[in-house]
Formats: sequence, structure tokens, C-alpha cells
Amino acid sequence: MDPNRSVEPRRSSLLLLRLLLVVLLWSGLALGTFSVGSSPHRVLHDLLSEEQLLEVEDLSLALLQGGRMGPLSLPPDLPDLDPECRELLLDFANSSAELTGCLVRGARPVRLCQTCYPLFQQVANKMDNISRAVGNSSESHSCARSLLMADRMQIVVILSEFFNSTWQKANCANCLTNKSEELSNSTVYFLNQFNHTLTCFENNLQGSTHSLQLRNYSEVCKNCHEAYKILSSLYSEMQKINERESKAEFGAHLCIDVEDAMNITRKLWSRTFNCSVPCSDTVPVIAVSVFILFLPVVFYLSSFLHSEQKKRKLILPKRLKSSTSFANIQENSN
Repeated sequence: MDPNRSVEPRRSSLLLLRLLLVVLLWSGLALGTFSVGSSPHRVLHDLLSEEQLLEVEDLSLALLQGGRMGPLSLPPDLPDLDPECRELLLDFANSSAELTGCLVRGARPVRLCQTCYPLFQQVANKMDNISRAVGNSSESHSCARSLLMADRMQIVVILSEFFNSTWQKANCANCLTNKSEELSNSTVYFLNQFNHTLTCFENNLQGSTHSLQLRNYSEVCKNCHEAYKILSSLYSEMQKINERESKAEFGAHLCIDVEDAMNITRKLWSRTFNCSVPCSDTVPVIAVSVFILFLPVVFYLSSFLHSEQKKRKLILPKRLKSSTSFANIQENSN
């Protein structure tokens, strides 16, 4: 084999790469974007976006490998994904990235279920497409094996299990309809009432800097009492319904969005504003308390009276017996 023939493709590939870089550099000079003393790598970053720069690097590597500067001993049947399988993998990757970003953004305050449920359904559908290998290709069944069972790590399976576990622990099913296509009516009503209560808190705190410094939240307690009472009653009713239906898989919990919203409201109401909710059933509570307090008195009084009666019954026969015996003695003496 002539060594000059193997050198010629390398020279042609390097020449193409240099021509590409020259074109990029010349376009930068024509636009006046280069500064004196700037490095070529920095210049490329200024001219191109990160995605475009990666494409240029991939193109340069392809040129080098085309000039036989890459690996020379790879087999021709190197395992690779079919176009259909690669498309399924990219769809799952994009959906997973969107869902991950949504979960992180909705971590505090918790807004996982109400904002991320469309993305979760999208990821679940993409995973179903991979598992079922939906497609027109005759070898579409191989996509499930290639993407889910081809290696020890099984990254796609791990990600899918993570999303499912997070969704179940958050009990998001309790915030959605049966088909998980939208938020349930009770959840929407609760979240609207929650926003209304927070708005009431905010409106009654504005324009009173002096009272804020003294921590006097009497206006909040007085004007927002009804809104807080409605929200608390609604939450209790949702808890009862959820316990009766037993929809939660990890205990009788509501979805994390509703629980976190109620916890935030209760902390503001009791700790920050130091408000209290007066009991509407005051008379029955007082009556029951008095009855409980008088139970020991009634018990000891009844015990005392019962013991006195027993003493009388025991003493009376003794007297009678002594008197009769004394009469008998007198009769005998006579």
C-alpha cells in the first residue's frame, strides 16, 4: 500500500477544517466583533452560540474521522440506535428535562401537582411509547430492548421510576380528576380560597407601618377571620372525603400542594399574626366542662351516703340484740 495515498485524505480533511475556520474568522472580522488580543476559542464563543459551537466541533471531528484520523479497527456493524428508536429516546429526554425543571421550580412553595401534571402525563406517554415500541418499522420491537434493557444502568428506567415515585409520594392523584387530565373542582376551589385568604392578609397589612413594627395584627385577625374559617373548614372537609374514599397510596394524605398551602396559612394565622379562632359552640363546651368537673363530687357524695346507710343497718341489729339479752338476764334474775 502506497503511504502517500493515506496521507492525501488527511491533508484534504485538514484543509477543509482550516477553510471552515478561516470562513468563521473572516466573518467575525467583517462584522467587527474581534478585539485585539482575543483568542480564537474566545472569538468562536463570541460569534456562535453554545449549540452552534458544538455543531462546529462535531463537524470537525467528522472531518477528521472521514480522513481516517479516527479509530481504524471498529467493526462495520457497530451497534447503534435505529432512527425510530433515537427519536423515541430524544422525545423522552426532552420531556424528562421539562418535567425536572418544573418539579424544581415548584419545590418551594410547593406547586408540583397543579403546575407539572401536564408534563408528567407527557413523560408517562413517552415512556409508554418506548415500552410498547409504537411505530411502523418492522424492527420497532427492538427499541424497548435497546433503550430499557441493553445495559446494567438502565437510565431510562431509573428516570421513569423516579418520576413515578415522586408523583405518588406527593399524592398528586388526589388533586386531579379520575383520568388525571385536569385539577379537580375541589382542588381548584381550595386554591382559589387560599389565594383569596393570602390577598386578605396582604391587603390588611398595607399602609400600617407603625402597627407592623409593634406587631399589632388586629386588623388582619378581624377582617380575615371569615376567609380563614372558610379555608380551614374546606380543608377539613377534603380530608374527610379523602379518608372515606382512601385514594391515597401513601397514607390518607391530600396532595402536597393542598397540605403545604394549609400549613402556610396556619403558620401565618397563629404564629405570625397571633390570631385565634373563637369557638362558636361555647355553651355546649362550658356545659360539658362543668359536668365533667362535678363528676368527682357526685361520686364521692354518693359513696358517702351509701356507706352511712350501711352503718345504720349494721348498728341497729346490735342494739336490739343487746337490749333483748339484757331483758332476758333480768327475767332470769327474778
